[in-house]
Amino acid sequence: MPISSANDDVDAAPPPPTVATNGSSEEQAASCDLDAIQSAIGEPFDEANVSQIQSDSGARQVRVLRPGDMATMDHRPDRLNIHLDDQDRIEALRCG
Repeated sequence: MPISSANDDVDAAPPPPTVATNGSSEEQAASCDLDAIQSAIGEPFDEANVSQIQSDSGARQVRVLRPGDMATMDHRPDRLNIHLDDQDRIEALRCG
C-alpha cells in the first residue's frame, strides 16, 4: 500500500478524548497525609492502632496488606495502604 502524501484528501484522525477527573473536587482534596504517620513504620501492627493511624493520616479508607496478599491497582488518594512484614510489623505506609 503506497504512503499518502500530505496533499491527499485523507480524513484526519479524530482528536484524543478528554480525560475527566474521577470524583468530585471534595474527593480529590480528601487524601491521606503520610508525614503525620511515619513514626508508625517498624511498629507492631494490631487492630487497636489502625484507627489511630487512620485518624492521624486523615484517610477515609485503610487497606492492610500482608506479604503475598493480592491488591487491586485502583488508585484512591483517600486510602491508606498499610504494608506489613512477616512478623506483622508495619513495613511501609502508602496513600492510594
